[in-house]
Amino acid sequence: MEATANNRPYDVLATGPYFVDMIFNGLPEFPQLGKDIFSSTFDLVPGGMFYTVLALHRLGVRTGWTCNLGTDLFSRAILEAAEAEGIDNRLFHHHERPVRRLAASFSFKHDRGFVSYLDQDVEELISLAELERVRPRCLMLAGLDYVFQVPQTSRLPNRAEFVVYQDCQHTDLTLESSELTAALRHVDIFAPNEVEAMQLTGADTVEEALERLAAVVPLVVVKCGAKGALARRADAVYRAPAIDVNVQDTTGAGDCFNAGFVFGYLRGEPLENCLRLGNIVGGLSTTAPGSSGVPDRARTLEMLEHYPAHCR
Repeated sequence: MEATANNRPYDVLATGPYFVDMIFNGLPEFPQLGKDIFSSTFDLVPGGMFYTVLALHRLGVRTGWTCNLGTDLFSRAILEAAEAEGIDNRLFHHHERPVRRLAASFSFKHDRGFVSYLDQDVEELISLAELERVRPRCLMLAGLDYVFQVPQTSRLPNRAEFVVYQDCQHTDLTLESSELTAALRHVDIFAPNEVEAMQLTGADTVEEALERLAAVVPLVVVKCGAKGALARRADAVYRAPAIDVNVQDTTGAGDCFNAGFVFGYLRGEPLENCLRLGNIVGGLSTTAPGSSGVPDRARTLEMLEHYPAHCR
């Protein structure tokens, strides 16, 4: 792999599984047992960590993605979509067997539900060897399942050179788990959504959840959807309202927020602007099905320049 002038082939190393999302939009109500309902639209699109990697790529961030692919049609669809977008695929791991990751998304205006499937014979792991070799500025992790591997990164000679950005996603864990709390102390930026933050902490409000998480992780970011986002570092709290958009599909919005936030963070933007950039990329991603609404760098920076005019 050819290195760049600063000896970093990638600024971000993303670790997390792909998904192929089957998106059912325009449902009259949430699915119920024994009742047959029909959506008004349907899309089959790349999902999972693909959303984050695509958004980073469109923002001009050099991104490597450690992703497992197999011989199945879903893996082929991801590979073809990555090639069509020009996404770097040099860190993809190819297996001579199916590696299926798919999700049925029941998408509504401001929330969504999933039914998912993963082939369990391929384990998704943080690659310590890749971290040391490519020397990224940021390690982005898709879900809380990875957090228990994060302490291993402290053994790397280049650990001080990169930040660990940990997404949450659904979990039944809480901060009452000493193992979870110990692992989170090795994370630099933790980014749950509002529901996840309150579930993890047992808090009654998002502000209380933010305070409890900030006692464990140096920088906590909470994604609140249509209410925007907030962050806490030490005793300082930062807020950014959401942008006003015509929401069509919320699938992948949180993943795209992650990309926008990290884009700003690596640019050295103030934390308030990092939140704004997350809101811009995440918000615009909801304006079309799948990843077709994800903005490029120019549009994102133009909206940041006039941010208040785009807010609710």
